[in-house]
Amino acid sequence: MKQTGSNKKNSRLYSVLWGCFCALWVGVILFFSMLSAGCLGPMPSFEELENPQSMQASEVISCDGQVLGYIGLQNRSDVRYEDISENVINALIATEDVRFYSHSGIDTRSLGRVLFKTLIGRHSSSGGGSTITQQLAKNLFPREKKSKLGTVKAKFKEWIVAVKLEHRYSKKEIITMYLNTVDFGSNAFGIKAAARTFFGKSPKDLTVEEAAVLVGLLKAPTTYSPALHPDNSLRRRNVVLSQMHNYDYLNDTEYDSLKALPINMSRYTPQSHNDGLATYFREYVRAELKEWCKHQRKSDGTPYDVHKDGLRIYTTIDSRIQTYAEEAVRKHLSEEIQPAFDKELSRRKGQNPFCRLSEKQQDHLLRQAMRGSDRYYQLKQSGMKEEAIRKEFDKKVEMSVFTWKGLKDTVMSPWDSLLYYKKFINVGLMSVEPGTGYVKAYVGGINYRYFKYDNVQSHRQVGSTFKPFVYTMAIQDLGMTPDTQVPNAEVCFDNGSGGTWCPRNSSHAREGEMVTLKWALANSINWISAYLMKQGSPEQVIAIARKMGVKSDIPAVPAISVGTPEITVAEMAGAMATFANNGEYVEPICILRIEDKHGKVLARFTPERHEAISPRTAYLMLSLMQGVVSSGTGCRLNYKYKLNQYSTAIAGKTGTTQNNSDAWFMGITPKLATAVWTGGEVRAIHFRNMTYGQGAAQALPIFAYLMQGVYSDQSLRFPRTGFNKPSNINDEDIEGSAFQAEVEAENTTRYTDQTDVATDESIW
Repeated sequence: MKQTGSNKKNSRLYSVLWGCFCALWVGVILFFSMLSAGCLGPMPSFEELENPQSMQASEVISCDGQVLGYIGLQNRSDVRYEDISENVINALIATEDVRFYSHSGIDTRSLGRVLFKTLIGRHSSSGGGSTITQQLAKNLFPREKKSKLGTVKAKFKEWIVAVKLEHRYSKKEIITMYLNTVDFGSNAFGIKAAARTFFGKSPKDLTVEEAAVLVGLLKAPTTYSPALHPDNSLRRRNVVLSQMHNYDYLNDTEYDSLKALPINMSRYTPQSHNDGLATYFREYVRAELKEWCKHQRKSDGTPYDVHKDGLRIYTTIDSRIQTYAEEAVRKHLSEEIQPAFDKELSRRKGQNPFCRLSEKQQDHLLRQAMRGSDRYYQLKQSGMKEEAIRKEFDKKVEMSVFTWKGLKDTVMSPWDSLLYYKKFINVGLMSVEPGTGYVKAYVGGINYRYFKYDNVQSHRQVGSTFKPFVYTMAIQDLGMTPDTQVPNAEVCFDNGSGGTWCPRNSSHAREGEMVTLKWALANSINWISAYLMKQGSPEQVIAIARKMGVKSDIPAVPAISVGTPEITVAEMAGAMATFANNGEYVEPICILRIEDKHGKVLARFTPERHEAISPRTAYLMLSLMQGVVSSGTGCRLNYKYKLNQYSTAIAGKTGTTQNNSDAWFMGITPKLATAVWTGGEVRAIHFRNMTYGQGAAQALPIFAYLMQGVYSDQSLRFPRTGFNKPSNINDEDIEGSAFQAEVEAENTTRYTDQTDVATDESIW
């Protein structure tokens, strides 16, 4: 039968339509095939899909398992599926992708809803069509900024990547990767950082309402931030709870009770390199790891990057001892020392913290500080000349400045702010475990955000805390004992230029008498240190200091007997620990091991150790320094801070340099040796009187508060036993007849002047 003209026309039309339809599908298939093959732009390779990379911060972990902080461009570190609360998983699926377990990367029902409601019906509230897998694809392989057509093509790429991810990973792995990569705001990337930042806990411990807050943040981290916009966050959290209720993750009773709860932000702690626990220590570790990474290669031949590779850095720091150290610094400096210094400054003309410096010298110091500031760097980068920048620093601007009571908003010129920050008394503290060399506490300053300089690693004049090296020489090389009597008479040295140098004492107690070494060190008598130096030599003392870990330059001159060398807090802490470790020096270390993000150990570290002095000498020196605490310049540890209630096995040494520029205290117990320095940023900044300027008043209390916390913390189980006594020690050498006679003679006066039992030493 012949077709009519109409039928022929319809047949041709059907053929054309079917041809167009087939061509369209062929085109779509070809397009996606070419897109998948990378012909229309780069696509993730098989290796990249198998090992998707995301920038992970390195974790700095304490010896008691606490994360001290992160080192990285993004505050991100991974967790396993088993370490994530089921509440988070349920909240995420109910809110973001309820058919997550049934689709293969693309949810066609959601796409249909978006197509017909958003594109055709123009309903802006129809929601998105991206699955969790698609969002993961976008997080792992971010879109570049493109035109609208490019954005559409990028969306198609995400579909392909999502399907590939579904083929290569289980649902648990996909949801874990997603939660490890997503941005929660407040510099928290990934669920682990978010849980720690917003609620101060691990992801496994998140409650339903906390999980709902975090999942609510995913829509818009800033808009729904509980810290910035609490009302928005509360409404969004309740939307998430409603979704969980709709999909039977919550029953009616649970939903009604949970949505009525407020958001608890009491433990909100934004994580940054400037804030948190052990900030100076973390910066020290970052510098050490940057150097280590230069020489360590990954399997692909590229060097490790501490900022991106998610290393796990296990350290020796004990978070509890570190907390007590930082609290001790805060308590003493904020409540006593800084107010006293501010009061002293208020009596000076213009409250200038610099003592006896010319205007030219002051200008030089402030210009140095200016060149180290971020503002100077930015202006310099913009092409501004030095003098123009200096004038810019005179213009008043709004700023927030550090105070011990919190940040203070003010209007001040940047130049005046430089002078303002010079008024603060700063600190350096390090505590070392003698037997292992493990650094247990490290405080480099009072606030890392505003005072970047690390005082643990800086060189400062050590004053009388150097005298233990001199007395060690006397015991080990000259055969003396704590009970040995020496003349308390003036000693002078030829200065090499026709003149003489004669150190002076800070008091006239027992001048012209024979005194024991124990009494002399307890009262920090300069004449005795000089006498001992004259019996030996500077070279002998330096040799002992070197064996005990002091690497700083020490000039071979008699003046070192009263503490002229400039040594770091770190070196002094390590040296003092030698006395408590039977004379064996153990190099202080901060890092135990480094692991990659999968837990593979990349490196382990052990300290170097060697015998520095004999066990007998070490014990006799400890007995000398116990005299400092029981009856000398450090006795306020007992009469004011009551440390003798915890233990009598505490040795120490105070130190104060000329003009009170540097105040020190060395505190030694059988399991912890601590060095504390306090002072101004430069030597010209100091107290003018000894009441607060001496080491016994400025540095010693920090050690006292630290040890009060350590001894009181039952979880630390800190030992209260005595120092290890070698078998060849004769008690008569320590507290023989000469020393007992001194005790009897001074028994009525030793503890009477409790305002300052023995004013600390003033260096020549």
